[in-house]
Amino acid sequence: MNDLADAAAVDLLTPERVADPYPVFAELRRCRPVCYNEHYRAWFIHRHDDLLAALKDTRFSSDRIRPVFEHKLSEAQRQERAPTYRILGEWMVFRDPPDHTRLRQLVSRAFTPRAVSRWQPRIADVVDSLLADLAPRGCMDVISDFAYPLPAVVIAEMMGVPATDRDLFKAWSDDLMVLVFGARGTAGRRGRAQSGLLELSEYLSGLVRRFRAAPAENLISALIRAQEGDERLTDDEITGTCVLLLFGGHETTTNLIGNGLHALLRHPEELERLRARRDAEGLRAAIEEILRFDGPSKMQVRMAATDIDVGGHLIRRHDMVYLVQAAANRDPDVFADPDRFDLQRNPTDHVGFGFGLHYCLGAAVARLEGSIALDALARRLPDLRGGPEPPEWHPTLISRGMASFPVSFTPSDGGIMA
Repeated sequence: MNDLADAAAVDLLTPERVADPYPVFAELRRCRPVCYNEHYRAWFIHRHDDLLAALKDTRFSSDRIRPVFEHKLSEAQRQERAPTYRILGEWMVFRDPPDHTRLRQLVSRAFTPRAVSRWQPRIADVVDSLLADLAPRGCMDVISDFAYPLPAVVIAEMMGVPATDRDLFKAWSDDLMVLVFGARGTAGRRGRAQSGLLELSEYLSGLVRRFRAAPAENLISALIRAQEGDERLTDDEITGTCVLLLFGGHETTTNLIGNGLHALLRHPEELERLRARRDAEGLRAAIEEILRFDGPSKMQVRMAATDIDVGGHLIRRHDMVYLVQAAANRDPDVFADPDRFDLQRNPTDHVGFGFGLHYCLGAAVARLEGSIALDALARRLPDLRGGPEPPEWHPTLISRGMASFPVSFTPSDGGIMA
């Protein structure tokens, strides 16, 4: 990029940069740590310290749905997208305090460490069942055969979604990726994505009404029961939260498992280290290094609520700002030899799940699913290796994950190894 002379127009979604964004992020972090990109009409922040400061600074607002709708869309676009923006506006990730605080306090009651730990046996059962079916085949697509079904089953069961309806969510999830993660797509696909979001919201609204009338032991009923003083969640807030959790709850874990296995297969010495050390602390450290080295989120988005100076650059009110976690997590000022994948690193300063007010609510669930899944893959498929075709990465700006990841291994009878 000629010392990033063209940083103002760099395209982060070329095939090469989708497959491996880290070289361009390193160059941007070094030469243009804070820069405006005309291609995306937004600011990008790449250094760890600057990013952490922005995540702590409430002037970088998460409430970007309403300002975008009111100030950045034409009248025709507002009419077309009003239902979509209404649904997304219920997500707590698009809210600022005090509204965000109220929502998070209520929703977080369903994600206490005790509540999450109760799902460990069921997660292990789903992993065992998936691998028992896959082991005799000798090959699989990690994403479609394992990393997607696992969290999809778990989050659906947590919510009380009937098993017969779970296949619907794959298409809806793909639709949401276009709207939420900046996936490239045609105008037709964006229209389909908006329709998919409405269908998903309508489906979940029906479940909320059902469990309000007949409560059960599931996440939706827990959200209905949640109370803080006189505060309760409205049905629209519960539906919006469920859309967010159903989508984010499995996309994050799918990408954590896929990216983690990809890193392990590219660094076989670290895979052997994981196999040799199966204690809880070793698994925990492995997940943290995966989150740092190649986590499921490339960046988070904020909007400037007022004019803000960052490193001598004036970010104007209503400017969009991308906080590039993937660049910050390889900042050499924070992490020694940051491009080395090292399961003994135990990084505590990574921002793979964000930081502060909007720290990922489902982080504990994703960590639990990821550790159980990767431990089982390492144990039960001892000669796991990359398949004949390279992985296919999703061409998304915000998230990082694969659409397809073929691997092969020696077929077995699928028995559970100790």
